[in-house]
Amino acid sequence: MGGKNKQRTKGNQRPSNSGRAAELLAKERGTVPGFIGFGTSQSDLGYVPAVQGAEEIDSLVDSDFRMVLRKLSKKDVTTKLKAMQEFGAMCDERDAEIVKGVLPYWPRIYCKISLDYDRRVREATQLAFEKLILKVKKHLAPHLKSLMGYWLIAQCDTYAPAAIAAKLAFEAAFPRGKQSEALVFCKDEIINVLQDHLLKETPDTLSDPQTVPEEEREAKYFRILTSSLLALKKLLCMLPSSEIASLEEKLKPLLSQNKFWKYGKHSSPQVRSAFFELISALCQYIPKSVKAESSKVSPAVLVSIDENDPLVCPSLWEAVLYILTTIEDCWNHVNAKKNVFPKLSSILSEGGGGLATVIYPYLLPFISKIPRATTDLNLEFFRNFFTYITKGLSTERILTSRSECSAVISAFFECLRFIMQQNLGVKEESLKMQKMLINDQLIPFVDTALKDPRLQNEQLFDQLVETLSSWETKAEAQGDDTVVNTLKNVLKTFWTSLTEICLQKINAQETDGKSLLSISTLLEVLQKAENSWKQRKKKVAKVRFIDEMPESSTENKKEENKIDIFSEENIEESEFCWDENLPVSISPLRKGPLYDLVCKLAEQSIVHISELKSEHHLSFLSSLLNSFSSCQVFQALLDLAKEKNDASENLTPLPQEVGKFVHENPAIQFMYRRLMNWLGEDKKANIDFLVDILFSVLSCCETNTERKNILDDLTKACSSSSKHLLVSTWLKGDILGEKLVTLADHLCNKDLEGTVSSESFTSEGWTLLSLVLSQHVKNDYLIGEAYIERIISKLNAALSKAKHISEAGNTESPVSFICDVASNFFTSIKGCCLMSSSEELLLTIFQLCAQNQNFTHLSDFLVCKLKHTWLCGLHSLVLQFGNSEKQSTFLYSSALWLKNQIQSTSLDVKSLRVMMSTVDDLLNNLLGAYNSHFLLRLCVENIMPSDSEWENMRHSLSTQWLHKPLLEGRLSLNYEHSKTDFKEHSTVKLPNHLCTTALLSKIVLLALKEEIILEDNKTEKIIAELLYSLQWCEELENPYSMLIEFCEMLQGMGITYDNLCVLSKIPGLLQLIFIRSKDTGTLWALTISKLMQSKNILPDEVKQLYKTTEGFFPVTEGSLHTVQSLSPFLPLEDKEELVNHCTARLLTCTKKDLCNIDGSFGYLSILNSCLKKGSIDGREKLYGILKIIMSWKSDHEDIFLFSCNLKEASPQLLGLNIEIIHLLSILLKYSSSLLVDGDWDFIMCSMLAWLETTSENHALYPVPLVQLFACVSCDLACTLSAYFSSINSNLPVNLISEWHEFFSEGIHSLLLPLLVKITEESKDASETSFQNSVLIPLGETLTYISKDQLLNHKLAIRFTPDQKTNLPEHLQSLLNTLAPLLHFRARPVQIAVYHMLYKLMPELPRFDDDDVKSYVDEEEEPALSPPVALMAVLGILEDLLENILECYPVGEFAVIQPLSEEFCYVLGYLLTWKLILTFFKAATSQLRALYSLYLRRTKSLNKLLYHLFRLMPEIPTYVGPGIELPNKETKTFFTEELHLHVRETATLSSQIPHLACSVYQITLKDLPAMVRLWWNSCEKRVFNVVDKFTSKYVSNMLSFQEISSVQTSTQLFNGMTVKARSTTREVIATYSVDDIFIELIIQLPLNYPLGSITVESGKRVGVAVQQWRNWMLQLSTYLTHQNGSIMEGLALWKNNVDKRFEGVEDCMICFSVIHGFNYSLPKKACRTCKKKFHSACLYKWFTSSNKSTCPLCRETFF
Repeated sequence: MGGKNKQRTKGNQRPSNSGRAAELLAKERGTVPGFIGFGTSQSDLGYVPAVQGAEEIDSLVDSDFRMVLRKLSKKDVTTKLKAMQEFGAMCDERDAEIVKGVLPYWPRIYCKISLDYDRRVREATQLAFEKLILKVKKHLAPHLKSLMGYWLIAQCDTYAPAAIAAKLAFEAAFPRGKQSEALVFCKDEIINVLQDHLLKETPDTLSDPQTVPEEEREAKYFRILTSSLLALKKLLCMLPSSEIASLEEKLKPLLSQNKFWKYGKHSSPQVRSAFFELISALCQYIPKSVKAESSKVSPAVLVSIDENDPLVCPSLWEAVLYILTTIEDCWNHVNAKKNVFPKLSSILSEGGGGLATVIYPYLLPFISKIPRATTDLNLEFFRNFFTYITKGLSTERILTSRSECSAVISAFFECLRFIMQQNLGVKEESLKMQKMLINDQLIPFVDTALKDPRLQNEQLFDQLVETLSSWETKAEAQGDDTVVNTLKNVLKTFWTSLTEICLQKINAQETDGKSLLSISTLLEVLQKAENSWKQRKKKVAKVRFIDEMPESSTENKKEENKIDIFSEENIEESEFCWDENLPVSISPLRKGPLYDLVCKLAEQSIVHISELKSEHHLSFLSSLLNSFSSCQVFQALLDLAKEKNDASENLTPLPQEVGKFVHENPAIQFMYRRLMNWLGEDKKANIDFLVDILFSVLSCCETNTERKNILDDLTKACSSSSKHLLVSTWLKGDILGEKLVTLADHLCNKDLEGTVSSESFTSEGWTLLSLVLSQHVKNDYLIGEAYIERIISKLNAALSKAKHISEAGNTESPVSFICDVASNFFTSIKGCCLMSSSEELLLTIFQLCAQNQNFTHLSDFLVCKLKHTWLCGLHSLVLQFGNSEKQSTFLYSSALWLKNQIQSTSLDVKSLRVMMSTVDDLLNNLLGAYNSHFLLRLCVENIMPSDSEWENMRHSLSTQWLHKPLLEGRLSLNYEHSKTDFKEHSTVKLPNHLCTTALLSKIVLLALKEEIILEDNKTEKIIAELLYSLQWCEELENPYSMLIEFCEMLQGMGITYDNLCVLSKIPGLLQLIFIRSKDTGTLWALTISKLMQSKNILPDEVKQLYKTTEGFFPVTEGSLHTVQSLSPFLPLEDKEELVNHCTARLLTCTKKDLCNIDGSFGYLSILNSCLKKGSIDGREKLYGILKIIMSWKSDHEDIFLFSCNLKEASPQLLGLNIEIIHLLSILLKYSSSLLVDGDWDFIMCSMLAWLETTSENHALYPVPLVQLFACVSCDLACTLSAYFSSINSNLPVNLISEWHEFFSEGIHSLLLPLLVKITEESKDASETSFQNSVLIPLGETLTYISKDQLLNHKLAIRFTPDQKTNLPEHLQSLLNTLAPLLHFRARPVQIAVYHMLYKLMPELPRFDDDDVKSYVDEEEEPALSPPVALMAVLGILEDLLENILECYPVGEFAVIQPLSEEFCYVLGYLLTWKLILTFFKAATSQLRALYSLYLRRTKSLNKLLYHLFRLMPEIPTYVGPGIELPNKETKTFFTEELHLHVRETATLSSQIPHLACSVYQITLKDLPAMVRLWWNSCEKRVFNVVDKFTSKYVSNMLSFQEISSVQTSTQLFNGMTVKARSTTREVIATYSVDDIFIELIIQLPLNYPLGSITVESGKRVGVAVQQWRNWMLQLSTYLTHQNGSIMEGLALWKNNVDKRFEGVEDCMICFSVIHGFNYSLPKKACRTCKKKFHSACLYKWFTSSNKSTCPLCRETFF
């Protein structure tokens, strides 16, 4: 249909792609098209001929290469890419001689295509070039000069894979030693190419302005410029030094061009970066030429110093340094003050603009290369320079980036040291510079660092220490006295200024701990020597295990399996190794002022501690004394006290017992006079600091004796009773508590680790622990509470390890003991469960109880004991909730653990059931607390996920659920949703959303029963989430077993729709789900629909949710899905309002709104939802909408996906077309009477065009929207097929004829091959997989195919070797194609194929009629196979059913799970038999005899009957709609006709039993003789089962049908009349001819047709007794052994009698004229006695008697 995608007419030779266009052009013209370029000069490859002429290319180039070369000239990227890949493959595969023929034409092709815009083409070109090189090798040499320039450019391609490929090709062509020689050889050509690109080419000369967009032209030009600049640099680097001079001459024209120097200001960063890289190379290799152009190169580089692009900056600064080094007078060509330094200042003040790590390392070499005379470097310059650095350091970007901050700090100190080194004189200018550097730069810099914690890193302090150390080293060295004195003054100035700022900070009124800590850290760093500090940072050690050391190293065997870092060998191999504990000597120039500073700071701290009781200063003092624990500092502190004359008031006198030598130690004096007082103040908050000071004092003691005496004095110092009690309690707790903790640790670890120990010791130990934990005095523990906590912690730790230990051994004993101890503890002391360790133990026991035994590996006994222990603890805890002010953390911790388990851990159903059972116990105990409502709310609040967590869990659910609502039209989408299958999700674990909703629903159910109201509508939120989960499970077409088990678990726990909805408030729940549905749509919309349906919500109640229909506009995805789901429940007036509103909006939609949700797509979706049920009269509205759509066809034809490639179609367009197709289907249902010819033409033509699109895009069916489009297209075709198959006379005759002659034929000519393609591509696809959903409408549509259309099919010919058949080729091919689909793993395909083959079966037997005579004349028993294709399928399925049903005895009903793999096999087997039986019934009597003999020989029918009595239920009661029988008998599968529909889903569970019964009934009816024969051969049990079942359910009905068929038969016999008596089950046949009259009475048995039919004698006239008996025997034989009806048997008998009267003699073997099985006449005559016999009778006579004589005359029969 319309547009550019119209079907091409026959004879249209216009090719569909550029490849075939090249082929066609070659055929028409006999030449290969050239390659057209866009150059303007003769040397720019403007015209690149592929060949010199047709004759030459034919003789030199292989035909395949010729075709590839043609394709390489195309503009299409895909064509060129595939052609180049094909070229590379051919170079790899073909002989070298063939490939050499391409070489003359390759250079020009390569030169053009290596610059292609598409990077994939460039990469493929280089890969192919490498393969060409490897094949032709040295034969490439003559073409090197024309290739090398572009080859070098390709190696510098901005697309790395292409550049690497070019380099690999270059290396493959030339070894490393030969590469420079190759470049020398092609040097001139390379320079010419590069100069052309850099000076002559423009975007318009490199690409055609008329066909290539401007953006692409510029991108290609910039890329080639970049590559050319880099290629020139590469050339300079690779050429040998001897060739540089000649190259320098070649480059002078380039360097003299102003255009070249303007590349430094180019708009492309890549070009600028390449330019500066080239400048660096030029300075390095040809400095003379650079100096000659200094007036151009200096401004080009130096003025660009403010470059802020990260790609350009590194190469720029490198070029800057090269310029400063190479060109001495470069500053003469630029105005530094105006053009360079302001830009540098701007960069520094901004912190490098994010490029500090690149720029700042260049600052030191930069300023070192600036000549003072030229640029006037003075004090002010450097003041500003450092100010800008400091300013840049304070920017947020620098402070938040560790690497950039380090770069700035390093640059600051490096430049400072350099400038200081340059100004170490005694001149006034130098002194000013020194003072400025210290006072104005360094000290403020340190002060800034002390204020900001982000600057207090190792880098800053390292640099400061390194700077001071370098000055100190030079000051101490023997050298120039001026330098030494200057540095000493500099250091003095530094320490003076540093002391000032430190004292200011410590004396500040609002001093905080952070500033003091920063000072402490700084002083600690300054105390370390510079080399030791760096060594600690740069320590490198070799790690090896002890067991890897040589055997001789056996000194430290105790440290086995540990890492030995500081072994001797490692120390030798380490670059640095430093131990903090080793004393480090520092410079005297630093030690003096540093300790003076420390003393001053310590003194000021003492003042603040004494006067203001400042904890910050105490902490600072502790830190100072810890780092500077020297007598000098303690002496300073004592001197301060003496100066203030506080000895008599605040200082404690020294004890008399302290020796004289102790009096001289200032540290000890400080302890007794200061520290003892502080220790007596009982301020526990300061105890840590005081202990640190005490250790500092101890470190100043010279001997261990001094330290022991001090500690003894401390013990004796506590003289008061209260203090003594504290000390005694502490000592007591230390001894006893530690012993008990050690005992607990020993018992737990020994038992859990399985170590052998005395049972009595173990038992006594556990008993002791139990007594300690359970006994109490006045509700107080016997030991310290801290030790109680530690013991409980040991038990908790041991119990936590029980899971891991139990995997390897027995843990019955330790876990059991722990449970006993814990139970006694929980029930002993009030409040014991509120201890933190107790709650942790209770939590551990709760976790073990709540986890699956498969995870904990605990026995049932231990689980029961743990549960008892946990319930004891929980009961105790619940009782204490109201009796303690302390808040329990157990409930919070357990709730968080539960939340983590259900949200982060994957659970199976068993694990979830165990967890919910444990939570149930928890909740029931909580209800016993006095504040149970609060506790329950707290539990829910802690477990309840946040809104974002709920959202994440919903998103993690598989989107497979969308499959069903999309195909059923309940939801509409116009975008591709994320397609996930269960393959991407675990099918052995439950989704977290399901676990969370199940657990919370359990809690909510209890809260509802107890009438507990949860805050923030949590009840409604949880129930809504549960309904969401249940809806997700329900929407899945094939949920895995774990989900089914989950739903059954919820049912068992009472967590059901009804229970939750009955107890909750429906209006609030509805409103919540409605809001969510309107916000997001999708599954929420289906959830509210399900809720309304289950609760029978009235339309008025629904209206309360949305008030007015205006709220649904503008249409969003949420509102659209909400309307679609609510449409069955909306009031009729609102539906009509929605329809009117959407119809009106459709009229005003512009083209850009057609595919939008708030556009035609959304409006059509709403219209379809409101009109599809026919609840409102929409006939006229539907017709009006059709006219609107038809107007779109004329105005916007491109929105209709007619005969097009859906790969290029947008999801929005797909969604719109789907909704249009939906609407047309609804239109045919309700408004077909209004349609006129033009409307019918539009609908049918559109349908056919959509089907063409569906057929052409079957490869895209995995895309959900494409498959949905295919489904609805087939649905529309199916709807039209059904409509025209049941048409009335109101339709025009021409319309009906058009349908049958054109449209119906078009449908099936598209869909039948499509079915074959799909089934071939997905042979193993599952019945319910998303990709196979299109098979349902496709199969249903194909059921309407006519017999003639099948016979005239256009399918590919398909034959099987050695297949014997009488069918025509096209018919046999059709059977070979369709028959195997009977066992395809998709029921729609099986049913559709069955219906198609069913129409063919009556046509097939006639092709065997011609061979009947040849079969009859054979002497042996003849047999003829039914259609071999069906029998082949039957053979496959027979073996499969044997495997499926072999475990079921005959007579036992085998339940086949619907849509399972077994279901498909059984269904295919039974359908195949139905087709064979239909074929059998259509055959003539003689053919039936041949077919039945074949079935008997292969025993296929016997296998069928055995299988049927496993597939038929013992009581085949039919449940479902059906026609009531007149006598009100019970409906069975035999009384109700079986209808096999493709879409049938309601009766799937009963379809196999019903189909089995149907097949059995047909078999009994059409093959009664064979069934009778099988039945008589069965064993007794099976015999009775078959007889009983058939007699009870089948015989009466078949007898009734047989009698009825006789009564209603229109068959006339000349000379014979047939009557039937239904009440007596008799058929009476009267035969008369001339004077002979015969009456026969045929009696049907009760178990008909199993039992033999009896033939009784009636009246007879003119017939001898013997003849009469023969005729009765013949009739009985015919009725017993022929597979047909009674009428057919009577006809056969009458024919036999007629032949007898005509003079044909009986066969003297069977005494019958007509053979009872194959219905042949006696034809084989004996030459002696002249008697004739049946061939079959003779064959049987000969084989049974083992003789070849005549049965009568006994003469040899020949």
